[in-house]
Amino acid sequence: MTNPIDAVAAVIERDGKFLITKRMAHSPMGHCWEFPGGKIEPGETVEECVVRECREEIDVTVEPIRRLREEYYDYPHGYVHLWFVLCRLVSGEPRPVECREALWIDPSRFPEFEFPPADIRVIEELDKTMKFP
Repeated sequence: MTNPIDAVAAVIERDGKFLITKRMAHSPMGHCWEFPGGKIEPGETVEECVVRECREEIDVTVEPIRRLREEYYDYPHGYVHLWFVLCRLVSGEPRPVECREALWIDPSRFPEFEFPPADIRVIEELDKTMKFP
């Protein structure tokens, strides 16, 4: 097995809704929606990465609250080690910079959108628990 691609996904909750973004058409699984995030750079912590990626992808500042889960998934384009981090929006209003769209959705709407397979478990947990600080 090759070394995994370490990445983060920001699970941003506001007033009971979650922010999802549509992947760029040219990226792997470009038809999918996801939580904003990306690859961890050398020397960067999971939390530092989630803050940087949110600034780059959707032009907002977030505060990481806690890690929700880790997921490993072997995609055709690479083996991914993904951390899902619950975040609070600190400043800015999400706008697509390095994604096609950004939407706030009620958790009941998750089934309406196609997500990468690695995101499914965290979405199921979000739908069940919905208890956040």
